Amino acid sequence: MRALLVSELAENHGGCALADLPVPAPGPGEVRVRVRAAGINFPDLLMTRGAYQLKPELPFTPGLEFAGEVDALGAGVSGWAPGDAVIGGNRFGAMAEYIVVPATNLRRKPERLGWEEAAAYGVAYLTAWVALTRCGQVQPGEWVLVHGAAGGVGLATVDLARALGARVIAAASSEAKRAKLVEFYAPDAVIDGARGFRETVKGLTDGKGADVIFDPVGGDVFDESTRCIAFGGRLLVIGFASGRIPEVSVNMPLIKGFSVVGVRAGEYGRRFPARGAENIAAIDALASEAKIRPHVHAALDLADWRAGFAALEKREVVGKMILTV
Repeated sequence: MRALLVSELAENHGGCALADLPVPAPGPGEVRVRVRAAGINFPDLLMTRGAYQLKPELPFTPGLEFAGEVDALGAGVSGWAPGDAVIGGNRFGAMAEYIVVPATNLRRKPERLGWEEAAAYGVAYLTAWVALTRCGQVQPGEWVLVHGAAGGVGLATVDLARALGARVIAAASSEAKRAKLVEFYAPDAVIDGARGFRETVKGLTDGKGADVIFDPVGGDVFDESTRCIAFGGRLLVIGFASGRIPEVSVNMPLIKGFSVVGVRAGEYGRRFPARGAENIAAIDALASEAKIRPHVHAALDLADWRAGFAALEKREVVGKMILTV
């Protein structure tokens, strides 16, 4: 089978190459899936150079999420049959023609989604769901400011926040990305995500500030967000795409009455398995009912993995980049 193989941790994905590997056999409780599409996520890129908290043993195949068809069942597996259309997640391994995962890692693919869309929504919308509903406890009519709104997780958050009845301010760094946000999801406002957004947000919210702020950027964006958040607001820390991990003087959340909440959707599910299952069921239901619409920026053949990785690193992607296998 074709697979992207990481044989050495190196900068610029220098240890990655396409390889021809044996098709793996499923063990007890496992299912082999013929992968049709796999999503590209930042953790995949970081893992190729050993810069992510999870460090798989070399060699390994990256890829957190996939869509495909059940191909073979291991001993003791019930509820699945060859040919079933499924979506699933694993901490790595999806960028290959076949992947073997525990049967519990699979869900039925929403019928209305094609392979590419089905591979595009799991990670992004799960993060958005945990951020907005579990950590942010967003309510209908509240103002939600989404930074990095054109990225995979940011775009999912814009879409989900609208589905939950919030009023959405989408912040993006370029005019082209802002135009795409208007075209795809029509948030209540689209603003420049560069420094100086504080007064714009205050103006849009009648001086009150945003009730919930979704921040995958960090750095200066986080600093300024503390100055345009509402009393009782929730500032959600998703990541630090800017490269700088910010700090906050605790007198600010004290005086302004806001909370700073860290969001790790996968860890949330591991620590609270029952709630984790509810989270996944919720986004699958929304997808099946067409209440959310995952957006695929482009779908490239697995052989073009390097172009897909580069587009993500250069912040050129609006939505999700997909590899077809």
